[in-house]
Amino acid sequence: MTQNVGGIDRILRVVVGLVLIGLAATDNIGVWGYIGVVPLLTGLFRYCPAYSIFGCKTGGGSCGTGCGTGCKTDCK
Repeated sequence: MTQNVGGIDRILRVVVGLVLIGLAATDNIGVWGYIGVVPLLTGLFRYCPAYSIFGCKTGGGSCGTGCGTGCKTDCK
């Protein structure tokens, strides 16, 4: 499982996940807020299955940034 979630993306995922879970726990948005577990976990593990399907990778490194960089075989 190669990491495909970069720094800013990771921070945003963790923050959004925690906010959604917090709102759900306080009954502000209902049980749907617990969907925040998904961005929280993808941020913590730095891996997004959807990014893998579409060939995306955020962050720096030798492969550049963003989706469609065409460098799947060059990344290690």
